[in-house]
Formats: sequence, structure tokens, C-alpha cells
Amino acid sequence: MKTLIYFLLLIFTGRNTIAQMSSKTYTYLALGDSYTIGESVLQAESFPYQTVQLLQKENISFQTPEIVAKTGWTTDELQTAINQHHFKKQYDFVTLLIGVNNQYRGRTAAEYAAEFEALVKQAINFAGNNAAQVAVLSIPDWGVTPFAEAGNKEKITVEIDAYNEVNRKICKRYQIHYINITPGTREAATDNTLLAADGLHPSGKEYKRWAEKVNEYFLKTIRNHQN
Repeated sequence: MKTLIYFLLLIFTGRNTIAQMSSKTYTYLALGDSYTIGESVLQAESFPYQTVQLLQKENISFQTPEIVAKTGWTTDELQTAINQHHFKKQYDFVTLLIGVNNQYRGRTAAEYAAEFEALVKQAINFAGNNAAQVAVLSIPDWGVTPFAEAGNKEKITVEIDAYNEVNRKICKRYQIHYINITPGTREAATDNTLLAADGLHPSGKEYKRWAEKVNEYFLKTIRNHQN
């Protein structure tokens, strides 16, 4: 009889634990620039919002993503905004995508490296000092877009690659999950459905591809934690 009661207690406790994990509502902070807010598309089509939508389809509850981003922001401008923003004590997940405007304004990769590293450290701090809950997305190559027709496309591509080499190495140093979306963004050279109406920013279709990669990582992290 005691064995049966103990067995039933184990089953009840296990079910209760699973229920608690499934009922948790996760928080998500997205830091960046126009690529994070989804310039030229509906807010619901931005990659942070589409990421949450995908996770909710997996019956995982997420709050509306908190976004600290603005079109045109460089690393130092994002830093200034962070210094002025009121954050939650901690977030379950944080993404960072920043640097295209540093490149556009002709700033050096060395300057970018120092400022990007500081942002990575803050992202880890926002995630409760858990680097496994932070993901960085590489900088898209806007050199393939119609917006860049009047410029030096090859120069843009070379500089974007240099910036991405910088942020990739920093992510490796801090053991941050790195999502390389750049090759996919270059497909816009022959597929205009990947671009928004402004001929510069990604379309909701392209943002969905980013969201799928972010969703995959978040989902894996959540399931690893539950196990």
C-alpha cells in the first residue's frame, strides 16, 4: 500500500512539474535598429513578433516582445537608449542585431568591435548573466538592394563581411549563439519578394526566415531547460 501511494505521489508531482513549466510565460528583449523594429512592414511581421508567434504555436507562452530599437541607430546610439530605458529585472531571452548604420556612416570595424562587445555584455546581464539565453543575428547585406544602386555594392559587401567577422568572434568569445542570416539576405539580389516596398529593408517573408532560426534556438533552449 505504501508503495502504491509513493508511486501515485511521484506521478502527481511529475505532472505538476510539467504543468508549471508549460504554464510559464517567457519574456523576450530585442535590441537593435530598423531590422529589429521591422521598418516598412507591419509590426506583426518584424522578426521578434514572428518569433513569438512561432513559439506560441508550440504552446509556449511569451509576453509581447520588448523592443529597444530605432531606424538609423548605431551601436553608440543603441547604448544611449539602453542607458535611458527602464528594463525589467531580467529577461528569459535577449537578441541583438546592430551595426549596419556604423558601416553606412563609414565608421571603423575597430570602433564597432569595442561598442558591440559592450552591448553583448549588457545583453548577457539582461538575461540574468546566462549567455545561453542570448542570440546575436549577423548584419544583413544591404548592398544587394535597389537602394544601393548608386553606391559601390562590392565595397558594401566587403565591409559588411568585416563587421560580421568582428561580431562573430566576439560572440564566440562570450559563448553567445550566433545566427548567420547574411547569406540569405543576399538572395534579395534576384528575389524582390524578400524586400519591403522601400527597396532597402527586408519583407515580412524574409523576417519570417530570421524568426524561424531564432525560434529554433529559443525552443531548443527551453526544452533543454525542461529536461
